[in-house]
Amino acid sequence: MRTSFEVEDIKIHRVIEQEQGFTPVREFLPNLSKELLEENRSWLEPSGLDPETDRIVLCFQSYVAKTPHHTVLIDACIGNDKARPARQAWNKKSDGRYMSALKAAGVAPEEIDFVMCTHLHADHVGWNTRLENGRWVPTFPNARYLFSKKEYDYWLDENRKTPIECFEDSVLPVVAAKKVDFVESEHALGDHIRFFPTPGHTPDHFAVALGRRGDKAVLTGDLIHSPLQARYPELVMRVDYDKKQAVETRRRFLERYCDSETLCCTMHFPSPSVGHIRRWAEGFRLVPLL
Repeated sequence: MRTSFEVEDIKIHRVIEQEQGFTPVREFLPNLSKELLEENRSWLEPSGLDPETDRIVLCFQSYVAKTPHHTVLIDACIGNDKARPARQAWNKKSDGRYMSALKAAGVAPEEIDFVMCTHLHADHVGWNTRLENGRWVPTFPNARYLFSKKEYDYWLDENRKTPIECFEDSVLPVVAAKKVDFVESEHALGDHIRFFPTPGHTPDHFAVALGRRGDKAVLTGDLIHSPLQARYPELVMRVDYDKKQAVETRRRFLERYCDSETLCCTMHFPSPSVGHIRRWAEGFRLVPLL
């Protein structure tokens, strides 16, 4: 399975932590009808839908982008030792898969210059920190962590109302360590990496574009989760903050990159996860780069 790609003078690596059936697909996409699921089952199974359980298959991964100037981690996956009682596959996990995948990409934690979190959900911030002598410390000791200020302020307020596990163990400790730069969702990092706003899944979710001469690659974050949402952009994900805005953002994104040579690096599509967006009737598909 291919996990490394190049655009211009940038190398992109997938860093996979888990890939498996996640939750029943019609719970995950609550406006997916039984009839529409059956109509699409033949092409979705088995890579995107477990035929035995009807669970949606998701890949949980980060991307590393190596430019001539920086080594950047985009999203920080699930993490080890994190209390996630609502999600058995994540709860107090202690395996070495993520760090092994990072090593296979030729990267040590100390070599990461920036960590970009497209948003602050649990499966995108987990490796921000690791457990050391009973304390959560930054996993990437030499990195600056880039958080959207608007996104952070929203979750800070929510955490004051009811403590949020991932915010407490994977966000606040890097703030306390003074490792965070709060940025706008249109922030640029040199001339190789740019954020652009893709709100809806969360209040200030952003995607990441790579390339000096236009968008040669784009990393989606959670503006889209499944190939079904490419085929039918109106399918909402159950925890979308603003479902109407999420649908508008997703269709706008897919239209923007459809039939272009921009390499689309999805965060949760089943492997190989990376390809080009092409039109499919009234919707879209990701044609994998094998």
